Amino acid sequence: MPLLFPTGSTTEAVVRAAVAGLDAEVVVTGEIASFLTPRQLLDLVRAGRYDYVVVSGMCTASFASVEKETGVPVLRGPRHAADLPLMVGLLGKIEFSRDVPADDLLRDLRRDDAYRKVRSIEKNADWDLLLRGVKIGGTSRCKVLAELMDAHRRPDLRGDVERAFCDGADIVDLGFGFDATPADVARCFGALDGIDGPLAVDTQDPALIAAALFRADLVLSLQEENIPQIGRAVAESGAAAVVVPRYATLAENLDAARAAGCRALIGDPLLQPVGSGLVRSLCEFRDYDVPLFFGAGNVVELLDADSIGAQALLAGMAQEVGAAIVFTAEHSDKTRGAIREMRRATEMMVLTRCRPYPKDLGIDLLVLKEKRRRREPPLAYESAVEAGPAPDEVEYDPCGNLRIGLENGRIVAVHNGVAVRGCRWQDVLAALLAGGRVSRLDHAAYLGAELCRAELALRLGRSFEQDGPF
Repeated sequence: MPLLFPTGSTTEAVVRAAVAGLDAEVVVTGEIASFLTPRQLLDLVRAGRYDYVVVSGMCTASFASVEKETGVPVLRGPRHAADLPLMVGLLGKIEFSRDVPADDLLRDLRRDDAYRKVRSIEKNADWDLLLRGVKIGGTSRCKVLAELMDAHRRPDLRGDVERAFCDGADIVDLGFGFDATPADVARCFGALDGIDGPLAVDTQDPALIAAALFRADLVLSLQEENIPQIGRAVAESGAAAVVVPRYATLAENLDAARAAGCRALIGDPLLQPVGSGLVRSLCEFRDYDVPLFFGAGNVVELLDADSIGAQALLAGMAQEVGAAIVFTAEHSDKTRGAIREMRRATEMMVLTRCRPYPKDLGIDLLVLKEKRRRREPPLAYESAVEAGPAPDEVEYDPCGNLRIGLENGRIVAVHNGVAVRGCRWQDVLAALLAGGRVSRLDHAAYLGAELCRAELALRLGRSFEQDGPF
């Protein structure tokens, strides 16, 4: 299978090493591989006999005309030459794209395959309980329960519940504080008519629990003080219940709930925060002959560290102790995105059942750190100029200033009363330039930097302040 790999002089050695042993020709077309033109490639292909051509994934030109004239498929390689070995081993085994860089394609294929495995595992899993068709316990995936605290105070409770399900919650838990009334609880659950997913009520007040039983699929929580008052009603409603220890042990309270007629029970040994007995409390997760509840959200909320890695580690702990439900919440700005993170974490852990550790799964929770650092050849140049400080005096653009911000998941640049909106910084900048809204190079450079920071804030779920620190 003769192959052609056009490349640049800066990456020639890396490409040659990657294709060693193949029936391949490496041709240097200039200093930078991505500057390859259709005319150059056409001349190369006509000069030889090839089954495939692999161009850099950084190329912006379309090579459809070359393929049409020669009949030789022109495939996109990875963006970075260092990733070429990932593609080379699969040439002829999978169909690579003419448009999508190989590293993106391989990443997407591995991710799609991972999710197919997750769905297959769940489809074939057995269970201990069913909540509106959602499997709890057994060999099913550990389910994510997302709490919406102070449900009775939320101006758009239905929207919040729908977003939680959309972000990956398997069960949405409505929390009610001490100021809530039975009427508040009934109003909140009544407002969710038509939502099919499992809903939980989170309170230990018997009156508030009773007000939710017409719709709640799960009650958080029963203990020795409220079981005598509400246990029978919970049993008659058919709702499942999470049982916790208080003054009595968890085992004693589970027995009391059974005596009240409750059969769909979940035990919560109460996971403690870091510094308050986290490791010791893990020892309480043992066989109670019921599915177990793992309160990860309490640990993450009381830890001033990024939630992403903490969620992954806690999901792993939940799986190792055999938990059926893992609790998470987004009570503060630092835990925003926790529902989506925990859902991804539980899916990762499902895939570890047939391997020793959650690595190279096809899905991950890496956001700011790289799985592998790319090692590109050093830059080639003949001389260097040290950059000095930028001028203190700013010369303003005659076209006027712009205000940049984030709105509804998009970047917005406002100029003279007109808002230019987009999801990518380069799209917004291109629209500003095309509209004649920028006339100075230094202003364009400044806008590119600010718009790029805005996109990063958008992607990472952070706030954005123009000219402020990131």
